Amino acid sequence: MKKVAIYGQSYSISAEKEIQILLNVLQENKIDSFIEKKFYDLLVDENILDKSYATFSDFSDLDTTFDTMFTLGGDGTILRAVTYIRNLGIPILGINTGRLGFLATINKNNIKESVQLILRGDYSIQERTLLTVKTKPETKEFKELNFALNEVTIARKNTTSMIGVKTSLDNEYLTNYWADGLIIATPTGSTGYSLSCNGPVISPDSKNFVITPIAPHNLSARSMVISDKTEIKLSIDSREKDFLISLDSRITTVPKNTEVFIKKATFTVKSIIPKNQSFLQTLRTKLLWGEDTRNETNL
Repeated sequence: MKKVAIYGQSYSISAEKEIQILLNVLQENKIDSFIEKKFYDLLVDENILDKSYATFSDFSDLDTTFDTMFTLGGDGTILRAVTYIRNLGIPILGINTGRLGFLATINKNNIKESVQLILRGDYSIQERTLLTVKTKPETKEFKELNFALNEVTIARKNTTSMIGVKTSLDNEYLTNYWADGLIIATPTGSTGYSLSCNGPVISPDSKNFVITPIAPHNLSARSMVISDKTEIKLSIDSREKDFLISLDSRITTVPKNTEVFIKKATFTVKSIIPKNQSFLQTLRTKLLWGEDTRNETNL
């Protein structure tokens, strides 16, 4: 590892100590660090840095000479970092200074240990599938950033009424979901919004997508696991003239006559998994699987 990018939240500093540990261990190993410009300016304003660093501002400033992108924050930080990496194939390592963290799995107390594992080659690369979206008529907000690592969500806007999401798979009609909305999730996104709507957990290397309705009117409507080769078409019926489409943390309003086409993206995002980490370990830790807390409370 010779050259890395660093990305963090640009609106507040909540992990000053962790930032300094990461920069110090990279400097000790003579690794060139480039910090996202807004994040860098915040670090300078807070007087956290003891030297100047090169910066990057958008996708055009990065290239395949970068070995890794480090993110400091939670899963949302990684989702935003993906918009800088796009199809460059730069692997991501997320340091969790947030809360749950299914993507940002590196504990903030293990930063130095994790970086040293990577420098020794004690890690694996997990390729994560993305979704890509097209609309008819075209939605200008998604013209360039038309992909999602976690999920694509259709949701109602400015109404308490349900919307109807007519869903077809590979040009065959499936059903019309009457609900608050519909989530199309990748395996990565199966532990996100879809999970909170009773969707299944799917291993990151699964070749599947998940369709999960949000608060469906028909109680027989359940999450459905489909092949990631499936092309999905959605048409929306609503009392309101508009509805919402979100791609991870990016959201826009579109008119209800818009058709939405979703399929597997042509590129993947590479996630670095140190040898002391695994997806199953993350599930056990984050979801408390196998934990029995009945005897931990004095009654």
